Formats: sequence, structure tokens, C-alpha cells
Amino acid sequence: MTTAPRPVRLRWTAPAARWTEATPIGDGAIGGMVFGDARGRIGLNDSTLWSGTPDGPRRALDAVLAGGAGPERLAEVRAAVARRDDDEVERLLRTFEGPWSQEFLPLGHLDLDLGPAPLTDYERVLDLSRAVVDESFLLDGVRVRRSSWVGAVDGALVVELVADAPVSAVLRLRSPLRVASTDVRLPDGGTAGLSLVVEAPVDGAPGHEPEAEAHVWGQADSGFDPAAAVSVALRTDGTATAVPAAEGAHDISLTGASRVLLAVTTETNARRWWRHEPTATRADLAERAAAHAAEVVAANADDLRARHEADAGALLGRSALELGDSADATPVDVAALLADGDDRALAPVLYAYGRYLLVSSSRPGSPPANLQGIWNESMRPPWSSNYTININTQMNYWLAERTGLGELHAPLLDLLERVAETGSAVADALYGARGWVAHHNTDPWGWALPVGAGHGATSWAFWPMGGLWLADHAWQRWEYGRDRAELAGRVLPLLLGASAFALDWLVADADGVLGTSPSTSPENSFRRADGSTGSVSTSSAMDLTLIRTTFERTLAAAEAVGAGTEPLPAEIRAALTRLAAPRVAADGTVAEWGEDGTSTDPHHRHLSHLVGLYPLTAIDVERTPELAAAARRTLDVRGPGAMGWSWSWKIALRARLGDGDVARDLLREASRPYLDDPDVDSPVDGSEWGGLLPNLFSTHPPFQIDGNYGLAAAIAELLVGAGAGTPEDPLRLLPALPAAWPDGRITGIRTRGGVAVDLAWRAGRPATLRLHDAVGAGVRDVVVAFGGRTCTLPADGAEAADLFGDIS
Repeated sequence: MTTAPRPVRLRWTAPAARWTEATPIGDGAIGGMVFGDARGRIGLNDSTLWSGTPDGPRRALDAVLAGGAGPERLAEVRAAVARRDDDEVERLLRTFEGPWSQEFLPLGHLDLDLGPAPLTDYERVLDLSRAVVDESFLLDGVRVRRSSWVGAVDGALVVELVADAPVSAVLRLRSPLRVASTDVRLPDGGTAGLSLVVEAPVDGAPGHEPEAEAHVWGQADSGFDPAAAVSVALRTDGTATAVPAAEGAHDISLTGASRVLLAVTTETNARRWWRHEPTATRADLAERAAAHAAEVVAANADDLRARHEADAGALLGRSALELGDSADATPVDVAALLADGDDRALAPVLYAYGRYLLVSSSRPGSPPANLQGIWNESMRPPWSSNYTININTQMNYWLAERTGLGELHAPLLDLLERVAETGSAVADALYGARGWVAHHNTDPWGWALPVGAGHGATSWAFWPMGGLWLADHAWQRWEYGRDRAELAGRVLPLLLGASAFALDWLVADADGVLGTSPSTSPENSFRRADGSTGSVSTSSAMDLTLIRTTFERTLAAAEAVGAGTEPLPAEIRAALTRLAAPRVAADGTVAEWGEDGTSTDPHHRHLSHLVGLYPLTAIDVERTPELAAAARRTLDVRGPGAMGWSWSWKIALRARLGDGDVARDLLREASRPYLDDPDVDSPVDGSEWGGLLPNLFSTHPPFQIDGNYGLAAAIAELLVGAGAGTPEDPLRLLPALPAAWPDGRITGIRTRGGVAVDLAWRAGRPATLRLHDAVGAGVRDVVVAFGGRTCTLPADGAEAADLFGDIS
């Protein structure tokens, strides 16, 4: 393992005709979709450009309380659940529903239009080790090279165009949002620029609310101005001239240009609010954006590129995967890759691509990656492109710690702290509970109420466990990063708040056993033995697993910082002795609800009752063999086939069970090309399978990026377990290696405890292994396991070979 892994480069041989063929670039703040056409179009996004305002969650809570929801009504709900009055349960719970969380919106698009002549000899290459898109083509016989990237160091989207002979172009900047002002600048010195100030709506209804007003515009009562500025500055050796355009805008015409350098920057009041900074006037936002763009474009293009490549490359280079005779640095033709369907070629690409997408869409200082990362072209995106926290947001970050991108977790923890703040008011007012709560959805404003607008089905609208699942990510920061200051200052407070809510949410049965009521298993419903159907019961497996896990982690965190004797940890210890446990149903599956019943959809896309197997660790093939066998039976009943994110979850679950060949079959399904119309949404029940789009985005349809992130995490899980490396929790090597992957290597995989793993295998056996203390946690000895045997190695970077060569 002495040679560096080969870089992965993706190649397209035609410009993108639609958004799902374009190539994503980003730095967590600015997102771009590179079409590579003659217009030079790049779709623009800013990760803070959402509908809504900071006071939206508070106003929605006031409205729900005014409608009669609260602790007394919760008692009525619990009584109705006890007598199995499903209609009354549904009616009462809908009064707890607020309207909806807000939506992620497009900023607009930038064109550097080279005219009507077709592009020939075209190539677009995305280098996943450098995060740069390089294009080359002929325009009327002139060779043109165009490079695009978004640099986190300089905070700008950069486009560099170099032509072998002078060309002409028109620069345009447009937005579908309300445009408050435009500006064109033609100063001396060969530089020029365009700017827009735009306004986001103060409310945006999701597409599944067709009767609601799509967007409400205007400044909020709180005085928050939902304004944003986008500015593009250019430097060229040609001549720049302002050209009047429609609706009072201007374009810039370029002639005689053989070199063009563009820088795009943004400023938003939402970002200032997110970073706890004072908001600004629209004029100030515009001035800041323009000055920033001018500063970036004044720099040397090679220096801009070098700074970006060093920053992105440091993250992207921490982990890589090769299977068999992986391709060298020659670009991989994406169309041929999809058509061939060879999983040994696809898996390394999907692993690298998932990590690239997270590096591009989640950086400290900006909101976390949403349902579409930071890329969206629609004013009414699917599911509002928000944070769906019954699986999708969590899946976005499954690969963060595992693949060496732990600092990219920070935006999600920032969101958790905002949700904890708004969610504490919801917990108190709606349920009379301590701590904080979150439900099905959230947004950067910290939405914590149930959604559904009073008519959402409880199967998906009412689920008060979202905060507990999100708290898992706070714990992961400690498990993998071992930062005691962060544990005490950030992780433990979040866990304590989640546990406090869970303590007050629990109810005791006649025998004193603690469970939950009302309880749902996200988006699923059941049929009882008497033929009746419902979605609300008591003590679903997911509820119990999340509560027990959160309790145990809160106690561990409290002990680690010397707070184990505080009153709340004492309450938690007492509750754990009485908490109901997940159970095996009569049919041998993991019981999804507290009462026996069968799913109304045997092939349901959600695997909520298996959360303890993955991503949590409550179910284990060695420690809890009965539950592990029931989990396997559950997956067998659910069957193959899925939508993007559900495939990813199934693959990861099978990996935890050691079912490598079944996982490979699922991966092959998930990575088939999607050939239907990606703009037509399939039924939400998953009856139409998804796949990969021409730009390798994972789709239901519609496109959701969690499938991409989840596939990368699941592939890692097949090859290296997440064990802490202790005798009780050893690091398992090749726990679910598919037989078709006999040779390969993976570098930079992280495990609980802060250890980084470089592993090469031959003929299905570990060949060489190197362990590193990746975070300075003082790890010395690591217990590794393979084939039923263990050995102990130091985490000192030394390479060990043929550890288990005698195992047949």
C-alpha cells in the first residue's frame, strides 16, 4: 500500500441538455451545475437561499396552540390509542400539525454564451481528487478550454476560459426570484461585472400542497429582509461592452477575447443570520458581493486554482477505494460505465463521487446538505428540498465520519443546535415535556413542529423522534473525533436535551414497563389480526431503539466529562431498567410496532425498525444473534428493489449482517441507469424503481442526493467494520466482502475511537493493514477480527502483512 490510490476522473462527451446531465460543483456555500453547452450555462445556488424567515417556527407554534393542541389534548390522544379508536387518533393528532417547513430555492443561472455555432470534439471531465471541471472543445475550428470550480478558500465560483484565437461571448446573469435591483460595471483596466439583488419569498408551500399559495412575498413582520446579492466580476484581454437586456437588466458583450476569468460571489441576510451576524441593507449586500468578486477576479487564475485544489484535495485525498484492476487516471466515460454495469468499476466511482458531493455541499459556516445537497433548479423542488429527518438528512452524513470527513459534520450540528432551541419551545408547549423535540422535517430556521397543515396523514406527519435520531450525529462527532471540549460544550448538551424529552414522553403500562404512546413507524401503516388498519400504536421498534440508544450515549457522555452523578443521568439510569425492548414477531421478523400486525405494504421502502442494526449498533450478529436473525428475515420479506436512498440503507443493513453477495446484488440494482423521464416523479410508495442519472445523481425519481451519500457509506461498510477496536467491539475486516470483489484496497476508513484504516486484500483475505491514530486520541492497540479470529496491532502506522493467511 505504498503507492497513492489512482485519482478518479469522470468524462462526458456531450454538453448537458438538461439539469440532470450537468456536473455539480460547490463549496458548501455556493453550488453550481456546469452544463458545458455553447451558452456556458452554470446553474447557481446559495445554500442559505430558502423561503421563510427566522420567526416562522415561532409563529407556526402559536397558531397550533391557538387551535387547541397541547398537553391536555395529548392525553386525549393517548386514551384514544388505548381504545384503538384510529379515526379519533387521526383527528386529534392532525390538530398538532403546523403547515410546512420551508424550501430550498434556486439563485439563478450564469451564461457565458459563445453563440450559435455547435461545439465539436467536446469533452467535460470532473476530477474527483481536485474538484475541478475541465472542458475542451472546438468552436468554429478554434480550440477552447474552460475550467470551473467553487473555491472554499476564496469563497467564489470561478470560471476560466482560454481560447487559441479570439472569440466573442455574451455574459448574462438571471434569477427566477424577485429581482430588486441590477447593476452593470465597466470600469477601466479590462474588468467588468454584473450584479443582482434578489428577494426570497417569506413562505413557500411544497408541491404536494397544490391548494396552497406557492409563494408569499414581502418583508416579514419581524423586520427580517430575505434579500440576497449575487455578483459576477470578469477580467479579459478582450473588449467588454454593456448591452441592454429585457426588464431593465444588462448583459456584457465580449469581443476579441482569448482569455476570460469570471468570479461569482454571493451575500445573503440568511447567511448572516445563520452565522449569528447582524443582517445588512440590500445596498450593503450588493456592495459586499461586488467587492468580493472584484477581489477574487483580480488574482492570478493559477493561484486561485492552486488554493482550491489544495483545500479540496486535502479532504478528498483522505480515503479512496480500488477494486481489482482499477482504471488508471484516464477519465472514466460515464455513459459507458453506466451501460456496462460492472460493479467492480462502479463501486470505486460511487464511493469517490459520494465523498466529492459531501465535500462540495457541506462546509463549516453554511447550512448542512439538504435533500439535493446544495443544487436545485426548481422554484418548487421535490419535498421542498428540505431536511427530512426520518432518514434522509441522517443518510446524508453516514459517510462523514467513516470516510475521513468528520469536520463536514459541523453544519449538521449547527442545525441541531437551532432545532434544539426552537424544539424546546415545542416540547414544552405541545407536550409539557422538558428538553427538545423535532419531527418529520426541519429547515435552516429550526422548524420543529409536526408538518401536514392539518390534513397530513399521521403515518408520516406525526413522528416526535426526529431529534433523537439527529442526536446520533452529535454522538458520532465524539466517537470518531474524541474531542473532549466538543463533547462537553456541544455534544452532551444536545444529548441531555434529547434524553430529557424522551424521559417525559415515556408512559408506563400496568406492569410499570415504559413505552411510547402515540407511536408511529415512519411512513408505514399496519393491518391488525382483526382486519383493521392504522398507523398509530404504542412502542414502535424505532421509538424504543432510539430512546435506549440516546439514553446509553447520554450516560456515557456524562461519565466522560464527570457529570454522571447529575440528576438527569440518574433519571436515565432508572428509566433504562424499565424500558421496553424490541422484540421478534410471530413471523420471525423484528416487530415494527408494539402490537402484532403486518405491514400494509410488505415491501415498504422504510426500514425504520432496523435502525438498531444500521446506522446504530444495538443489533449485532455476535452480541444479539436472535435479533440479527430477525433483521435478516425482515429484509428477506421486504425484498429487493427500491428507490435510491432505500437501496443504500438495504445495502448497509446487509453489510452489517455479513450478507455481502446480497448487498452486491442490491448495489447493482441501485447503480443501473435510470432511463425514464427524471422530471416526472414516481409514486411515493416506491413501486417504480429508480437508479442513476446521466450525471450519476441517484434518483427515485425524483432526484435525492441521499442515495449518493448512502451508497458511499454502504460500500465502506462492506469492507471495514466500524468497531472501536476493543476486545468487546473489534475492528472487523472484510465483514461482508462480495465474492466478486476478491482483490482490492481501501484507504483512510475511520472507526469508532479515532483510528484510520488502510486495508488491502487478495483472494478475499486481508493482505496488508496499516492503522493510524487519526485524531490524536492516544490509541495504541487495536483489536482486529477476520474469519472468527482476532489479533492486536498498534495504531502506529506500521504495515502488517498476512495476518490471517492461514484461514481457509
